[in-house]
Amino acid sequence: MRITIAAMGRMRAGPERDHFAHYTGRIKDWPLDIREIDLRRPPQDIDRRRAEEADALLRAIPKNALIVALDESGRQLGSVGLANQMGVWRNHGETDIAFILGGADGLDHSVREKARLNLSMGPYTWPHMLARVMLAEQIYRAQQILNNHPYHRA
Repeated sequence: MRITIAAMGRMRAGPERDHFAHYTGRIKDWPLDIREIDLRRPPQDIDRRRAEEADALLRAIPKNALIVALDESGRQLGSVGLANQMGVWRNHGETDIAFILGGADGLDHSVREKARLNLSMGPYTWPHMLARVMLAEQIYRAQQILNNHPYHRA
């Protein structure tokens, strides 16, 4: 199973990028690719901007990938729940999983409709780059839970 993270914006040097690299470097069971989308001069109209971002994000992921959209209105699974879900997908032969993080104005409805899972990181609003770090850590944690490793102690 390969994992793609498609996200709006580019990470710059700093602690968030360092932490992201730390966790993605520890994910050994699933090849992971980050696809950063940076639209030059995005439209001022929010709906149009979301639509253009959605188009770019969906073009950036593998063609038949199972989509997980990170969205504030999504389900809150918790770490074990996400690990279990990823285990089910792995065991059912899913080859590509794509996690999609939209821009500052959220995801267009077209991405949420195509997603197999709309996933929330909780009721808080997180800085975009920190959300990437948190996602990478949860993917790493899911790997460790599925491998019965003591990293996750709940």
